[in-house]
Amino acid sequence: MNATELLANTLSPDATTRQTATEKLENASRENYPEYMLTLSSVLADEGSQIHVRNAAGLALKNALSARESARQTEYSNRWLNLNLDVKTKIKQHSLMTLGSTSAKAGTFAAQVVAAIAAVELPQGQWNDLIEVLLGFINNQPTVNLKIATLQAIGFICESIKPDILALRSNEILTAVIQGARKEETSPEVQLAAIHALFNSLEFIRDNFDREGERNYIMQVVCEATQNQSVSVQIGAFECLVRIMDLYYDKMALYMEQALFGLTVVGMKHPDERVALQAVEFWSTVCEEEVELALELQEALEYGEVPERESRTFAKTALQEIAPVLLLLLTKQEEDADDDEWNVSMAAGTCLTLLAGAVADAIVPVVIPFIEAHIKSEDWHHREAAVMTFGSILEGPDPVVLTPLAEQALPLLINMMADTNIHVKDTTAWTLGRICDVLISVIKPDVHLHPLISALVNGLQDNPRIVVNCCWALMNLSDQLSIYLEGEEEAEGQIPSTGPLSPYYEGVVQALLHVTESSSNESNYRTAAYEAITSFLTHAPKDVLGVVETTTVTILQRMEHLLSVQNQIVGVDDRNNWNELQSNFCSVIICVVRKLGNGIQPLADRIMTAVLQLIQSSGKTSTVLEDAFLVVGSLASALETQFSPYISAFLPFLYPALKAHEDTQLCTVAVGIIGDISRALGDQSAQYAGPFMTVLLENLQSDVLNRNVKIVILSCFGDIALAIGPGFEPYLQTTMNVLQQAGAVQPDPLDYDLMDYVSQLREGIIEAYTGVVTGFKNTPKAQLLLPYASSILDLTQRCLADDEKTESLAKLCYGLIGDLADAFPNGEIKQLLLQSWIASELKAKHRMSADAKKTMRWARDMVKRAT
Repeated sequence: MNATELLANTLSPDATTRQTATEKLENASRENYPEYMLTLSSVLADEGSQIHVRNAAGLALKNALSARESARQTEYSNRWLNLNLDVKTKIKQHSLMTLGSTSAKAGTFAAQVVAAIAAVELPQGQWNDLIEVLLGFINNQPTVNLKIATLQAIGFICESIKPDILALRSNEILTAVIQGARKEETSPEVQLAAIHALFNSLEFIRDNFDREGERNYIMQVVCEATQNQSVSVQIGAFECLVRIMDLYYDKMALYMEQALFGLTVVGMKHPDERVALQAVEFWSTVCEEEVELALELQEALEYGEVPERESRTFAKTALQEIAPVLLLLLTKQEEDADDDEWNVSMAAGTCLTLLAGAVADAIVPVVIPFIEAHIKSEDWHHREAAVMTFGSILEGPDPVVLTPLAEQALPLLINMMADTNIHVKDTTAWTLGRICDVLISVIKPDVHLHPLISALVNGLQDNPRIVVNCCWALMNLSDQLSIYLEGEEEAEGQIPSTGPLSPYYEGVVQALLHVTESSSNESNYRTAAYEAITSFLTHAPKDVLGVVETTTVTILQRMEHLLSVQNQIVGVDDRNNWNELQSNFCSVIICVVRKLGNGIQPLADRIMTAVLQLIQSSGKTSTVLEDAFLVVGSLASALETQFSPYISAFLPFLYPALKAHEDTQLCTVAVGIIGDISRALGDQSAQYAGPFMTVLLENLQSDVLNRNVKIVILSCFGDIALAIGPGFEPYLQTTMNVLQQAGAVQPDPLDYDLMDYVSQLREGIIEAYTGVVTGFKNTPKAQLLLPYASSILDLTQRCLADDEKTESLAKLCYGLIGDLADAFPNGEIKQLLLQSWIASELKAKHRMSADAKKTMRWARDMVKRAT
């Protein structure tokens, strides 16, 4: 079969034909890569081939050059870079030639291939004349198709390559792109390609944006494009404005005044929803930026500093103009809108929420007349919009301003749960959930709880979307009431004897369990019900612990039943459903174990039996494995030494998970379980310490394992050492060497990811040192720590000297200094502890929590005693 036929078959409506053709192409790419790539590029360039075949060739070329996973991308890049130079040159010529094809579609496919090759070669310093060649095409009176495809290629290149690689050519790229986007350009297709390319290049033309003249011209071209005859160009231009506002907010004051206010307000009213959506998105971006700037200002004031950037308060200035338009758009709901279909009324709701955050109290008088006028309207569109408006402004304004309004609205909203319209009920349930979440003080238990809970429980029998919001509201009610009414018992970690929700517990939990019996999970409503059950069980007072126990038994029965029918699973959907339910069951059991602590003992055998079966039957599904392991970890923490009978049955499942280096999440959870078991068994875990340390040290050597898991491993050394104390001696030297090496990693101020990593790494190392020192201090073997005291304090000094350190790291450092001093009270490390930096750090005056201050004072006392 020839290449053309194969490529045509990859697009066949028949699945078998399609799969066979795809497999044959993949084999060809493995068996003779140069020949495969040349053949594809010849088909792409062949004006005689049918367009769908050329499309398939372009797609196969692009897919042979770019991949989503980084390991595969490296493999593809190396494969291309090692190709014979003549072959590469030929393929590039075919692709560049096809940019000028008489078929505009073929030009677009070629543009994608050119960009895919560029993404591999430009970062390696190869194909350096590419941008020059492309700009040459644009500047030499090209055909319309060549101009479009070349601009598309530039756009794709800008999208896929790091800005610093293209920064040197930014002037020429910008000139070409702006020229294509100007209103003088006669072809709307060229303008559209240019606007898209401009969008993708906005990030690396920072220098051009800094120069006022150039910035003015770019803004003029983009603003004019919002008025273009072509709606597609208008959409693209508004997308550019959204991105510009995101990247260059500080430079926008002049343009807001002169053009952008007007353009975007008119844009929001555009008859074509796609334009209106982008104009609304523009204001959402402004509000997000100004919420962020308000937080920065608040932080700066707390530290007595001046913020680096200041808000231009665009949202507040435009409030009277944009709020009425947003309120109007809220009434444009579609009767049968899809959940996942983003429309203009949804966008307006999101924007209104952000606007409330940005302008705070100022939003209230602007929207209240709209709510009052429409909340009882005959037209459901207006009723729903009024409720949505109220729900959207509950965060941002001062609760003191909102409370009287919410008190007045609450009875009406509870009654509206019986509205005849499904959309109104859905939004009402969401708004009640928002009140429970952010204004819980409005809900007076003796007045509101009965009608509110009755309305929400009735809603659990409604449409799936309404069920989700009712579950969410019940969860918020339980979470926030327990925080708001937290008494002395809870503050001391005791379970309170009763609570305002106690009379409703049995009814609510039964109703939620009924929802979870459904075989479907449309809109995730079954999962939402399990989350609400978990919240109720977590916050249960003593007088309803009976409900907690019966619910746990119900969940265990369901888990056991599911395990017994797993042989009947057919197909992917059944398996996904099974996995999801098991994860839900695990979440409920974890919360009950944490709640009851040692009181879970009577059910422990049954839980472990079910969980071990679940681990055996979950196969390679790591999410279910993770959840099952988390149940084991919580059980170990609750039972402590009584967990030991289960260990020998569990370990054979733990070791494979620890060796699953490519599965970051599962491996992290498995390492955490070692910590849980060590803490639970204390010195009884010494018999397992050897195998644990061996596997953890092997993991540190792995090239595949994600570096963040290695941080968790380091702090796990501390857990083991703390648990077995002097029994850790055989592993002490190796551990301290590993910690010393890890502590030597330095941050690079230009690499934010590395800085973040080093900060977390140091926290993991300090946790490990703390475990080791605490395990050995006050024992006859404390002297073994002496050779390491200097390097431990050296890292502590570097951590405390870092201006960007987190408070948790500072507190750990104070604790570690105190532990070391406590380990050597007789002056053995007196000289080390008398270093001037220790005295000044332990007198530090900067802001910190009471907890951190307490640790610092304790460390100061320990140092005083040891010196």
